[in-house]
Amino acid sequence: MAYALYEDAFGDSRNAQALACAADYAYLPEAEAVAKFKSDFGMAARLVSADNTQAYVCTSDDHIVVAFRGTESPTSIEGLKDWLLTDAVNLLMIPEGRLGTDLVAAGVAARFHQGFVNAIAEIWEPVYQAVDGELRKSDRPLWVTGHSLGGALALLGGWLFHRKMISVHQIYTFGGPMIGNAEAVAAIDREFKGKIFRFVHSPDPVPRLPMMSLIANQYSHCEKEVLVGEGAVGQDLLAPFRTLAGKAVDGVLNATLIDDVWNDIAARVAAHGMASYRKLIDSLLK
Repeated sequence: MAYALYEDAFGDSRNAQALACAADYAYLPEAEAVAKFKSDFGMAARLVSADNTQAYVCTSDDHIVVAFRGTESPTSIEGLKDWLLTDAVNLLMIPEGRLGTDLVAAGVAARFHQGFVNAIAEIWEPVYQAVDGELRKSDRPLWVTGHSLGGALALLGGWLFHRKMISVHQIYTFGGPMIGNAEAVAAIDREFKGKIFRFVHSPDPVPRLPMMSLIANQYSHCEKEVLVGEGAVGQDLLAPFRTLAGKAVDGVLNATLIDDVWNDIAARVAAHGMASYRKLIDSLLK
């Protein structure tokens, strides 16, 4: 199937369909992904990889797409357990490392998830260099996308592009977790007003994370959330977590409760998968 991007349409289901496909292809091995981007998008793709973080930078005469890869396997989120639950409170901090200055520009009260910051730091420089080099050849709309961890990286990457004076046309994420506190995401929302579209499958637990205390969560989300799936409107997506959180002592989950919460999350990992997201977004176009 051939996919197209529509520059003048914001939050359009056709763009969501195309970028969901790009986020899905980001999980593929390089040779397979390069072939898929060429056949289905008419784009030349290159894999940028550093340590445990990967992204595809895809280009055509008309567009540039950066698709960040999520967890190594799109059907498993086990590697994110500590980041999303166990250590979530301790990881919400003033950014450290090479990118700290650019992220601190979000405001004195802004706090970001240090695990996600470390992940984008691993890959940022080669991604930036690839995109900057392409834009120097010809100015084109830059689209950024990702699923799961890749969605978190897409938002952080968008902010870093902005700090480098590179305009990001639109950002689409799928099943992405929260990346920072209210002050951090408010800064991102101000700079990308009407350009961020977070697609959330109703039963998917990952967009409701990270949180250690499920009673008093300091994390927040960027706008705009787009709920997909039957029963999305008005659904209490945190209801299963609230039941378990009621067993917390002083608002903190002990190790046993953390395991119970994680088991509930893992049982619904299919709702988090790109196959579910792509099917639901495809249905929006029918």
